[in-house]
Order: sequence, then C-alpha cells, then structure tokens
Amino acid sequence: MKTEFREDGQNYVMTFEGRLDTPASRLVERDMQVLYDCEGHDIILDCTNLEYITSSGMRLFLDLLKVAKSKGSKCTLTGLNDEIYEVFDEVGFINLFDIIKAP
Repeated sequence: MKTEFREDGQNYVMTFEGRLDTPASRLVERDMQVLYDCEGHDIILDCTNLEYITSSGMRLFLDLLKVAKSKGSKCTLTGLNDEIYEVFDEVGFINLFDIIKAP
C-alpha cells in the first residue's frame, strides 16, 4: 500500500495505491495524520489506484470525515472503482461522503 500527500490550493489531497487491508491500515493511519490538521482546507481522498479496502480502511476514512466535519472541512472521495463503490453503497458511506466515481 502506497500513499502520497500533497497540497493543491486550499485542498489537502491524499492518493492511495494498492490494497488497504488490515495490516496496511496501521501504516496508512500514520500517513493520514497530516490530514487531521485540516482547518481551512478541504480533503480529497484520491482512490483511483485503490484496488481493495477492508472495514479497517473504511474506519480510517470515517474517522477522518468526523474530524473534517468538526473543523468545517469537506471530505471528498474520488476515483472509486465499481467494486469499492458498491461496498461503500452497501454500508451507507455514499450518504456520508461526497463521492466521485471513476469514469
């Protein structure tokens, strides 16, 4: 699992590449800490190259969403493939996040 953080104007962008499974979640959680200081910035989680996500990975996204909302920031998921989108739909995440599916 690979992550990359960058600032894009007023947005914090983190890209994910690979499989966000339980072992990877521990490392990704550390990488995502920079996003928790998001006051004044919206967050974009670019999942274009995310192949798979487990419940532990989804928990990371949900925890970040809660913090972002408490600071007045928006959290958008982009590039979700069909399989991950279906999982997010089944658990109701599509009602919580702003989501842009992969073309």
